[in-house]
Amino acid sequence: MATWKKDDITIQNGQQVSAMAPIIVSASRSTDIPAFYSDWFFHRLSEGYSAWKNPFNGKYSYVSYHQTKFIVFWSKNPRPLLDHLDKLKTLNGGIGCYIQYTMNDYDKEGLEKGVPPLIDRIDTFKRLVDYFGGAGQVIWRHDPLILTDQININQLLDKIERIGDQLKGYTERLVFSYADIANYTKVKRNLDNNGINYQEWRQDQMVEFAQKLVEMNREKGWNYELATCGEPGRYPGIIPNHCVDDRLIVRYGYKSTELLKLLGAEVISPMGDLFGSPEIPSDAIELGGGKYAIIKKNNRDAGQRTACGCCISKDIGEYDTCPHQCEYCYANTTKEIALANYKRYCNNKESETITGK
Repeated sequence: MATWKKDDITIQNGQQVSAMAPIIVSASRSTDIPAFYSDWFFHRLSEGYSAWKNPFNGKYSYVSYHQTKFIVFWSKNPRPLLDHLDKLKTLNGGIGCYIQYTMNDYDKEGLEKGVPPLIDRIDTFKRLVDYFGGAGQVIWRHDPLILTDQININQLLDKIERIGDQLKGYTERLVFSYADIANYTKVKRNLDNNGINYQEWRQDQMVEFAQKLVEMNREKGWNYELATCGEPGRYPGIIPNHCVDDRLIVRYGYKSTELLKLLGAEVISPMGDLFGSPEIPSDAIELGGGKYAIIKKNNRDAGQRTACGCCISKDIGEYDTCPHQCEYCYANTTKEIALANYKRYCNNKESETITGK
């Protein structure tokens, strides 16, 4: 797990405290900050800090944003970000970002009751890509892939096809994972309590799905980079994803010397040989304008799951705060607790914490 520098800050009550000062922020694996807490988050960015509750020991600590140079957003409805993204250009000399956009097609089955209709989410996706001026900063996730008495492998592929056709040219990557229900107590309990007749994925089904998805990607001419999230299995034509991706962070944040130093990255401008061909390392990251970057260290966060390829970051969300009401949720103990916390937030949007406490 990353050890961030410390920053002495003055909080709302006038007390001076020590806060961790991450350069890379994840917002967030624990809740949907862009959809529900954008106002809070960008207010806290401007204030320079927020308070954070450790999910393991329940203790509060502080996060300083004075050193932050990059943010990875996670969301099922990041439309509210469109009102705030311009602010990143002026904070800390410029903060880079990209968005992990989870766009599933479970409308008919009612597995995600709190998300907008699919047509609206696709429109949001395209608006964000237009804002950034390129496809690389908005990543499509169809995650998790769930098998139920209403959804089989071919139906999942049909769902992906409908979205994939509409996002062609708007994203470079499609990330997915197979719902691993038995190993996640909250997920199993929530599905059972909500009367969802789910099925666990078998290995042969995973292989079948992966093969058909690779074929579809080729036949449809999507040319998406296909990637799995947190999956131990390896499938031809599909790479393991790094959701907090040091290569993407360098690609969209390379102007920050602090980021480059943290990630062990170096920007190069390859010189041509006698015949004019540039000498470009095979693993170089293209930055545009004839510039490339190379990363010279392993940035994987050892504090994550074994199959997780994410690099170091500080996640600033809290569990039991997402009102999307997804039937399979891993981040909420119950819908009622999450809705109560969100209601408390709505009454105190400038709180130091995301819950308004």
